[in-house]
Amino acid sequence: MSIIGEWDVTIKTPIGSMAVVYVFTESDGALAGSATLKDDTVPLHELAVTGARVTWQQSVTKPMRLNLDFDVVVDGDRLAGHSRARRLPRSAVIGTRRRGQI
Repeated sequence: MSIIGEWDVTIKTPIGSMAVVYVFTESDGALAGSATLKDDTVPLHELAVTGARVTWQQSVTKPMRLNLDFDVVVDGDRLAGHSRARRLPRSAVIGTRRRGQI
């Protein structure tokens, strides 16, 4: 899967940009992932890959408690798309795969 690896991702939210590290792994055909912002790591849920498109859900508690839906397109070592917290506006998401990751 093209998303496998570690990614440096920027999420441009209404309250400012956040730098998040995402890790995507695969085991026995199942995709798993996590997101780390500072010292807070959360698991990703409902991960799905359709061609170059990857979607997932995650919950965050900082700076506020939200459930987020992500929809990105992977192009080699770059990804771009958006996240959305139900009633809030979409936030732009861009990222690059960390060097040496496949």
